[in-house]
Amino acid sequence: MGTVAPYAPGSRAGSVFGRVIVGIDGTEPGFEACRQALRLAAPNAWIELVSAAYLAGAALAGWSAARMAEELEREAGEGLRRAQEIAGDRASVRLMNGPAADVLLREAEKKDATLLALGTHGHSRLSEIMIGGVAGEILHRAPCSVLIARPPHSAEKFPGSIVVGLDGSLESDGALAAADELRRRLDVPLRVLVALRGKGVDSGHVHLRTPFSEPVDAYPVDALVDASTQADLVVVGSRGLHGVRALGSVSERVAHRARSSVLVVRDGRG
Repeated sequence: MGTVAPYAPGSRAGSVFGRVIVGIDGTEPGFEACRQALRLAAPNAWIELVSAAYLAGAALAGWSAARMAEELEREAGEGLRRAQEIAGDRASVRLMNGPAADVLLREAEKKDATLLALGTHGHSRLSEIMIGGVAGEILHRAPCSVLIARPPHSAEKFPGSIVVGLDGSLESDGALAAADELRRRLDVPLRVLVALRGKGVDSGHVHLRTPFSEPVDAYPVDALVDASTQADLVVVGSRGLHGVRALGSVSERVAHRARSSVLVVRDGRG
């Protein structure tokens, strides 16, 4: 399967799929994120599997220091070993201390990641916002593109099909570029949707980018969520908003509501 690409500071690849960090939490959604990230990653990508053991959090819950360290490190280590079996020699592994979202975001920033991948446990959008689920925090704060992985129609053929939303903006241009890279590299069908009820849709620019787009009389979120029932991956651009400003964004709502995996392209790489 190749060898682990070395980490080189400041060498951020030009593709969304060039420098990938995967959050591993020892659950099947995390392992699915690992499988999908490996499939989407560029052939020579640098890939790191990261697991977090929050020792301080366990201490606050009343665990003894010895039991806390032993149990958390054992569980995290088991999860990383399983993920390493899935990844083979394509990825390195790292166990870090801290809340999962903080650990992943800090590592993504430090390593100049272009993609941060994680699974979802099916929390509602409201609970992610109010309770502070990891997926919600990552979507709001990530400095790079984000993959929210959900079970595909066929694990052996992921992604069997891809849908991308296009509205003529620079952000959607980046999403289209990333989706088209996957189409060419993985040889999968790509559906390009233009939701005509979206704000500021530039139909002229859309036609210049691709004459094969499919206009639909719907709002962007509704169109993409509906398309996700038949696709394995929905790709959507993001304006890079963070915190409360991101709560009403198309990318944030699609990521929470879609039935398929969602790739939120944070910048124009692709």
